[in-house]
Amino acid sequence: MNILVCDDDKAIVDAIGIYLENEGYTVFKAFNGLEAIEGINEHDIHLIIMDIMMPKMDGIRATMEIRKRNSIPLIMLSAKSEDYDKILGLNIGADDYMGKPFNPLELIARVKSQLRRYTTFGALETKSNLFQSGGLEIDDESKKVTVDGEEVHLTPVQYKIVKLLTANAGRVFTIEEIYEKVWKEPAFNPENTVTVHIRKIREKIEINPSEPKYLKVVWGVGYKVEKY
Repeated sequence: MNILVCDDDKAIVDAIGIYLENEGYTVFKAFNGLEAIEGINEHDIHLIIMDIMMPKMDGIRATMEIRKRNSIPLIMLSAKSEDYDKILGLNIGADDYMGKPFNPLELIARVKSQLRRYTTFGALETKSNLFQSGGLEIDDESKKVTVDGEEVHLTPVQYKIVKLLTANAGRVFTIEEIYEKVWKEPAFNPENTVTVHIRKIREKIEINPSEPKYLKVVWGVGYKVEKY
């Protein structure tokens, strides 16, 4: 597995690289957002670790550019730890977020978790490879999502959420249930994380995200994909 580590602090990049290489990963290094994008274009990268504050192009702008063409799992790093920064990172396409300073062993655990989701991608047990609700269709074999025949590009986490809800169209899932089934870990204050992903999914699958046809909230309970 190839992992790209991007941070303007060379010592941090080198340290993360050592931990990753000890786990058997191949590490590619970048020191600003532009170099990260170049690295993704030049190499077959399976996961990105991206800092936010960097010269030339910061991690936010780089992630936005990457997400236009690629759904590689991305873990965002930042010295800031406020909820706003976490929400911003998730909003523009990050799959996970860690504040600095961080425990290297926890970072490795999160890397493994993201790669496991990315490589299995369809790990939720289902009875069929095709799920549909009205014009929303999911082909789990090809990992293709279409709305009224038009393909929609989702990140791995977004795909898992849409698949879970569409495979169980009409059923309401609480935020805790969504988090535990998609992230495969106990839910601890998951509301911001899940809500941000739901908002991004709506922007991609709904004609009018403020009046969704498919992905609906059931106030005080959770979310569902409407059954058609």
